[in-house]
Amino acid sequence: MKKTKIILSVLILLCIAVITNIFVLKNEFNNSIQEYNLGVYELIGLIKEKYSDVSEEDIINILNGKENQEYIEEGSNIAKNYGINNEESAILKLEDSKNNIIIYSSGIIIALAIFITIIWIINNLIQKRKISKITEYIKEINRKNYELKIKENGEDELSNLRNELYKITIMLKEEAENSKKDKKFLAKSLQDISHQIKTPLTSISIMLDEIKDNENMDYVTKQKFIYEISRQVENISFLTISLLKLSKLDSGTVEFEKEKYDLEKLVNEAIRNLEIPLEIKNQEVIISLKEAYIIGDYKWTLEAITNIIKNCIEHTKENKKIFVEIRETNVYTELIIKDEGEGIDNKDLKHIFDRFYKGKNSSENSFGIGLSLSKSILEKQNASITCTSKLNEGTTFKIYFYER
Repeated sequence: MKKTKIILSVLILLCIAVITNIFVLKNEFNNSIQEYNLGVYELIGLIKEKYSDVSEEDIINILNGKENQEYIEEGSNIAKNYGINNEESAILKLEDSKNNIIIYSSGIIIALAIFITIIWIINNLIQKRKISKITEYIKEINRKNYELKIKENGEDELSNLRNELYKITIMLKEEAENSKKDKKFLAKSLQDISHQIKTPLTSISIMLDEIKDNENMDYVTKQKFIYEISRQVENISFLTISLLKLSKLDSGTVEFEKEKYDLEKLVNEAIRNLEIPLEIKNQEVIISLKEAYIIGDYKWTLEAITNIIKNCIEHTKENKKIFVEIRETNVYTELIIKDEGEGIDNKDLKHIFDRFYKGKNSSENSFGIGLSLSKSILEKQNASITCTSKLNEGTTFKIYFYER
C-alpha cells in the first residue's frame, strides 16, 4: 500500500507538470500571436507609407488567405533571393503548432492514465494474492499448525498484518508448548500427590487392621498405634491444605492484601508459632531484629516465613542455634534466616524450592512442599528468596522485600 501511494503521488506530480507545461506553452503561443500581429501591423503600416497606391482591401485579403497566384509567385521569388523556402518558412504556422502541443500533451496524459490504471490493477492483484496467503495462514493456525514462517520486512499494511500474525503464531506456539508442560507437570503432580497420600493411608489402614484384629492388644501398644494414626491424619491434613493453597496461588485466585506492617512483629509471631518444636529439640533462636516496615499480605507472608523457620528446625540437630536477622538497604529490606544444620548437597540445592522434591537429607515426614509454597507466596508479592548451603556448616535463606 505504501509503494502504491508513492507511485500514485509521483504520477499525480507528473500530471500536474504536464498541465502546467500546457499552460506555459499556451502562454508562449499567445505571446507569439501578439508578436506576429505586431509584425503584421508594422508591415501594413510600412506598405501604406511606401506604396500608397496599394489598397487596404488588397492587404487584408492577402492576410485573410485570399490567394492570388501572381502575387504568390512574385513573393516566392523575392523570398528565395533571401534564402527563404517552403521548408524554412519565415512565418510559423502557429495554429498547427498549437494543435500539436495540445495533441502531444493529451497523449501524455492519456498514457499516464493508462499507466496508472495498469499499476492499480497489478497492485490489486498483488494485494489479493497477499490476502489469500494470509487467509491460508489463518486457516493453518486454526488447525493448530504453529510452524509457519510468515514474517516480512515490508512496511505496508498487509506486511504489518502478516508480522502481527507471526507474533500471534509465536505466542500461540509458546502457549501450546506451555500447555503441554503444564499437563506433564499436572500428571507428575497428581502422581506425587497420590504417592504422598497413599503412604500414610496405607500405614493408617495397617494399624487399624491390627487394632481391629487383635482384641487382646495391650493398652500401651494400642495407644502408640492411635498416636501414630493421629499423626498420619495430621500429615494428610497438612498436605491437603498446602496443596489447596498452592492450587489457589497457581490459578491466580488469591487476592493479596496491600497493607503496611512491621516485619519484626511478623518474625516474632512466626517464632512463637514454633515454640513447641524448638523446645522439643532444645534449640535457641538468636534474634537480631529491628523495626522495619514492608507492604504486603501479613497472613500469607507469616505462613511463608513460618515454613522456612520450620524447615531450619527440622534440619538442625538438638541443642543447636538458628539465627534470624533483618537488614535494610536503599533498595530492599532483607530477612536472613540461618541454621546450624547438616547443610544441603549441591545436587539437591538447585531443587530446594521444587514442588515435592525431597533431598537425601529430608526427613521421612517431609512432603517437599513447604519451601515451594513459601517461594510462591513471596514471589506473588514481588519479593524473592535465595538459598545457600554448605555440608556440615548449615543453610542460609535470604528473603528480599522490595515494597516498603
